Amino acid sequence: MKYSYYPGCTLKNKAKDLDRYARACARILGFELEEIDDWQCCGGVYPLGKDEIATKLSSVRALSKAKEKGQDLVTICSGCHHVIKRVNDDMRNVENIRTKVNNYMQPEVPYLGETTVLHYLEVLRDRVGFEKIKEKVVHPLTGKKIGAYYGCLLLRPGKIMAFDDPENPQIMENFIRALGAEPVIYPYRNECCGGYISLKEKEMTENLCDKIKESAKGFGADMMLTACPLCMYNLNKNSSVQLPVYYFTEILAEALGVKEEVEE
Repeated sequence: MKYSYYPGCTLKNKAKDLDRYARACARILGFELEEIDDWQCCGGVYPLGKDEIATKLSSVRALSKAKEKGQDLVTICSGCHHVIKRVNDDMRNVENIRTKVNNYMQPEVPYLGETTVLHYLEVLRDRVGFEKIKEKVVHPLTGKKIGAYYGCLLLRPGKIMAFDDPENPQIMENFIRALGAEPVIYPYRNECCGGYISLKEKEMTENLCDKIKESAKGFGADMMLTACPLCMYNLNKNSSVQLPVYYFTEILAEALGVKEEVEE
């Protein structure tokens, strides 16, 4: 199976590991990530203005390219996934935005939101299957207690993102089980880390991050997982609580036996 792939800016610099491990694991699991040519930054934040189209155009270009290839579009960064999926929903359901975008871009065939947008974790759950992943594990993570950190961008707004239950998600816990580890369910796993206010409101961000890591640690986690580069930064840089945080693709690579290959 081949997917169009939108890595996003951060996966080309600060979050290279999130990208490299994902590509290596895809090969082991039997699917291919075909990076879109000449992709542009998604903008990082979904614009809330009802008449705003300029900052949505790069997302529509990526979605249109996937449509042209007849492929679903896969993302990994929580921020990119959030922006692109919400823009795609606009193109499907908001006539004013759809009309303005197509009038501006003037494509040969208007884009109407036809592309399916999938997060890498959804590919693992819905296309590969956690049972098959379990069969591919060569280094089970037995004995590790891992707290999944969802944050807010993957889960909300729930009806549009349709990623998992926004109040009681299970996808990352089931992923952890497939790798042989024990998931730790803790109260703050789907609370915001203060991502977009970390520069302006550092003290508030530190308070949020401390609460999240204290919650995970207090319920027995010896590490945490995330899919978001901004969450990774905040949890590592803006918290005094000693608890390591990893990208979910890194522990997947470890369990599948390709981590050392990626790091060479």
